[in-house]
Amino acid sequence: MSQINISNLTFSYDGSYDPVFENVSFQIDTDWKLGFTGRNGRGKTTFLNLLLGKYEYRGTISKSIDMAYFPYPVVNMTQFTIDVVENIYPNYLLWELLRELNYLNISDKVLYRPFNTLSSGEQTKILLAVLFLKENTFLLIDEPTNHLDVEGRQIVSKYLSHKKGFILVSHDRDFLDVCIDHILSINKNNIEIQKGNFSSWYQNKQLQDSYEIAQNENLKIEITRLNKAAKEKRLWADKTEASKFGDGPCDRGYIGHKAAKSMKRAKSIQKRMKNNINEKQKLLKNIETAENLKIEQLEHHNNKLISFDNVSAYYEENTVFEHISFSINAGDIISVCGKNGSGKSTILKLICRENISHTGAIYIAPELKISYISQDTSMLRGNLSEYAKQCSIDESLFKSILRKLDFSHIQFEKDISVFSAGQKKKVLIAKSLCEKAHIHIWDEPLNFVDVLSRIQLERLILEFKPTLLYVEHDKTFCENISTKKIFL
Repeated sequence: MSQINISNLTFSYDGSYDPVFENVSFQIDTDWKLGFTGRNGRGKTTFLNLLLGKYEYRGTISKSIDMAYFPYPVVNMTQFTIDVVENIYPNYLLWELLRELNYLNISDKVLYRPFNTLSSGEQTKILLAVLFLKENTFLLIDEPTNHLDVEGRQIVSKYLSHKKGFILVSHDRDFLDVCIDHILSINKNNIEIQKGNFSSWYQNKQLQDSYEIAQNENLKIEITRLNKAAKEKRLWADKTEASKFGDGPCDRGYIGHKAAKSMKRAKSIQKRMKNNINEKQKLLKNIETAENLKIEQLEHHNNKLISFDNVSAYYEENTVFEHISFSINAGDIISVCGKNGSGKSTILKLICRENISHTGAIYIAPELKISYISQDTSMLRGNLSEYAKQCSIDESLFKSILRKLDFSHIQFEKDISVFSAGQKKKVLIAKSLCEKAHIHIWDEPLNFVDVLSRIQLERLILEFKPTLLYVEHDKTFCENISTKKIFL
């Protein structure tokens, strides 16, 4: 076991006056299974890149162990997978690789297929297996769950639970609970490490926030009192100063001396009060707020909004799924479940009237208005005001929702293309919540989205019970909100 020591780390991107990290210090043991959590845009991926030495920074990062990053960049995707493995780790032993693949429930036959023909889940498992073969290496695993279905997540979380020596960035609560023994969290005002899994950390965080909220109320009362006292001192000093210029004969030299002495004393008291107020205000900054969101749906004159009757779908000559039947009524919250490649997204696209070859009958209620969230965020660019205008949504409401999803005012001035992956997803979520629709259709809306925002969306759905059809692999989220499930 060795340690990674971070001391007085300060970093900001070129041209930015807003530091991502400022005078941060902590230690990590290299045999920990460390979960890394924090709201989108707080600097999780940036911190991993700092550990890899990709950016210049102030302070020190000392380590006596090599670092490897997941996902590993595969340059030639058309190579056979066995060649990709050798490029990553030339000194691997085949029997060790086969052992790791067996743990991950993946056939050794994939080694002799081009890497680009593997599913995203298979690629994830291959890269993890190879990286864990490297000796004296600390792994930086950045959101491996985004391309894994529910079963794949269970397999990989069990696999990681038997490993050690990694930092894992993930927003899947069940996944984190299975495979970590420490939590590194980026909070609003500090970075902290706790022993335990995500659930124990979140419980502690709620208790801490409840305590700080109570303390904040007392602090706000105390700050109000200090501000009032400081104002009274200023008035008193001003009154004394004004007495030099009163009517009638008087010793102006004596009064002036007295006024100057009183003014000096008043300013000294004001300075102490100002420092006291500033110190107390610093204590108000570390509570994570997750304000309640709202959604308003249109009411359709039909109760039945959508139905599939014996529908099969095809891409060219490949069958995606066959003989699917279901119906969606107003108020249904339906999760579409199935393995990667089973056709979940195809169902959503058919409902959104995309031109996909199919047989069977699809009924969509007349004049049905749909709000759709795609998996793809690559089309997002321009600033938020331009995007709101382009999408014909209320800009004030749009930005208000983003503020509740932890966007700072600084983000409102940036181009969306430079946002983190999670922030881009939040842009699509906020847009959808602004749209007037009879049904909301969301395709993996939570990819890259932080846990607190997921909990906000759960509360929204449970409170307003909108008609919703969605694909999502976050098991806890699905179990908490779904009224029906469609299995593929």
